[in-house]
Amino acid sequence: MLTFKRVATVVSNYQEEGGEKDMLLLLLKGKKPRDVVAIAWESAVCLVSPIEYGHVLLEPRVLDCLPQRIDHTSFFLALSLAREAADPFFRVGYNSLGAFATINHLHFQAYYLDSLFPVEKVPSLRVMTSVIVQRNVVVSRLLKFPVRSLVFEGGDTLRDLSNAVANSCIRLQQNNIPFNVLISDCGKRVFLFPHVLQEKQAQGEVSQELLETQVNPAVWEISGHIVLKRREDFENALEDYAWRLLAEVSLSEESFQEVKAHISEAAGLHEIDTEAYSLHQNEEAVPTSSAPTATSHLHQDCLVVKGGA
Repeated sequence: MLTFKRVATVVSNYQEEGGEKDMLLLLLKGKKPRDVVAIAWESAVCLVSPIEYGHVLLEPRVLDCLPQRIDHTSFFLALSLAREAADPFFRVGYNSLGAFATINHLHFQAYYLDSLFPVEKVPSLRVMTSVIVQRNVVVSRLLKFPVRSLVFEGGDTLRDLSNAVANSCIRLQQNNIPFNVLISDCGKRVFLFPHVLQEKQAQGEVSQELLETQVNPAVWEISGHIVLKRREDFENALEDYAWRLLAEVSLSEESFQEVKAHISEAAGLHEIDTEAYSLHQNEEAVPTSSAPTATSHLHQDCLVVKGGA
């Protein structure tokens, strides 16, 4: 398991137009330099056991040994990474403490997957917009999805969208509400999944059948990319199976409305009269039929497709 104490630091300088900057090359003990890449004090650590192509950990201000709590600076960095990658198949994810974060140091995950995540295709209904019109952030609720969730879009600037999401996450952290975040569509959409499963596990309220799958639904699993560990689960991996698994993550409707109220206040949003929007109108506004064009740098064998023997 990766910890700060296992990371050694070598500092070198390089010249670029506009002046000299520091570059930190972070080396894991026992690993070769090519296994780790880092620029300035933000590090991107390549994983020894990736689940997809280009799987890395983004560690903001790694030398400060920050806990796993989002702040404005770190989230803007993660959103900027997705925007600069300029590839719709590159996503950035985050798991909070209590939502299957693997370790308590500040980190995001990111990788390429040459396919749309199921969550990226579901319809949504606008429920909140910015109080300050100029910021132009819109928040929608996902429909026909097993986890009660929100998606943030818009913003006149990247900072507007980043602040809205970061303020929401900070409020949830202050109220000990676990959550997962998926940054999608080159940083244009951010999904926020309030999370209750790990708390239910601690209280012994999760079925033994689910525990035996050894699947901990974190950001990638909730988004629809599920790595199964048992053959029997793989053979029975139908939509109903995935729905039942992910539904355990979801808050009750009452708790979800409380979370939505927290987010509305923290992010400077006001609620929309949802009766003014029909589901039909919303589905037309959320295109699901046209997938982005595949990028040439992705290997086709990164995709595992279940088929007959």
